[in-house]
Amino acid sequence: MPSKQKTVFVCNECGYESPKWMGQCPSCNAWNTLEEHLSVSKNQNKSSQNANLGIKEAKSLFSITASDEERFVTDISEFDRVLGGGIVRGSVVLLSGDPGIGKSTILLQVCKSFEGKLNILYVSGEESPSQIKLRALRLGVSGENVTVVSNTDTLSVCEFIKSQKPDLVMIDSIQTMQIEEISSSVGSLVQVRESTNMLLRTGKALNIPIFIVGHVNKGGDIAGPKVLEHIVDTVLYFEGERNQSYRILRAIKNRFGSTNEIGVFEMTEKGLQAVENPSAMLLSGRVNNVSGGCITCVMEGTRPILSEIQGLVTTTGFGNPRRMSNGYDFNRLNMLLAVLEKRLGLYFSNLDTYLNIVGGLHLDEPSADLAVCMALVSGLRDIPIEENLIAFGEVGLSGEIRNVPRILSRINEAKSLGFTKCVLPKSSYKALNSIPNGIELIPVKNLKEAVELIR
Repeated sequence: MPSKQKTVFVCNECGYESPKWMGQCPSCNAWNTLEEHLSVSKNQNKSSQNANLGIKEAKSLFSITASDEERFVTDISEFDRVLGGGIVRGSVVLLSGDPGIGKSTILLQVCKSFEGKLNILYVSGEESPSQIKLRALRLGVSGENVTVVSNTDTLSVCEFIKSQKPDLVMIDSIQTMQIEEISSSVGSLVQVRESTNMLLRTGKALNIPIFIVGHVNKGGDIAGPKVLEHIVDTVLYFEGERNQSYRILRAIKNRFGSTNEIGVFEMTEKGLQAVENPSAMLLSGRVNNVSGGCITCVMEGTRPILSEIQGLVTTTGFGNPRRMSNGYDFNRLNMLLAVLEKRLGLYFSNLDTYLNIVGGLHLDEPSADLAVCMALVSGLRDIPIEENLIAFGEVGLSGEIRNVPRILSRINEAKSLGFTKCVLPKSSYKALNSIPNGIELIPVKNLKEAVELIR
């Protein structure tokens, strides 16, 4: 009598496996996320083993050379910046983001940059070849070097990659790929994990870079996030609102470069256009002589970016005052409001407070604290801040202004865009080896000294 086929319960949020069903996942504490799946036996997993082409001759680490030729450089400067200088041979890159934000568009633009140079395999499980052709015509992609395959069977795709040996492979998307030997439904955690593993082994064995498009779940995270993040080499995430034209490409994980770099794009009729000067873009349309606005400079990797912070303070029409923040951490906003009340005696407890970062940028760096406080005080007093003034510095709970890194890069960026006054921490001012010409530096020790400039 054949043995009963075993089943396991897998969390569709973190991938935790349990032999029995539980209401709450003990790993990520999510409720009602454990789904029943047939366990993958050794016989069922033979298909994924077929993608392994065997162990090649071992080499000494000393004898392995890492030259610039190991990367494919595209014509998209912002895309290369986020990847760390180009596409590394044999790497697996996961590209994720909200629907319609530009994932498939950027892949076709990469195809355009390699016209006449590389042979590219584009595997689509969501669109027909004719639909891809329509988008390619809109983006000006000839497609002479692009082979389009509409197939969702992972094993067949891997065998096709082995036979054709393209220079670059694109999978759009991994949630549509499946392995027939696994009984789980398409898009399940087991299918996504095993398909990605099979593609990874194929790409590594043949030294072919592979781009994988991944969808996001209702919470905005990559579907099966922890599973895919551990497997792939690089995780890229598109940020931005669909109703805005600007997109930010951020590296969440990168084994071949920095995870602090970002790429800024503008969505146009011709696709995503790289924005070489994000600071000028974020400051475009700025209104002068209006209270509640202050400019700051944050570091995104090695790049200083200027951003406008807007604060609006008004009398509340409800019993409890409202606090709203767009592009800035809500809890940090409440902390800064508490510091302003306790240390300076500026009371916001009966006032509605709104904070907005212009351009859809999310400021996570503490160096924006000083500009946030100055914008809020300007909105409270209804006194505009000088239009040629920029401020940056971290605010402590005692109201002190603390040092921030890369101070000279921030000053030079502000100077290049026409700012003539710069409010900075006193400790950072003392650490400067040379004082730049053409811009007045105003060192402040605490919030009281900074707020006195608003008059």
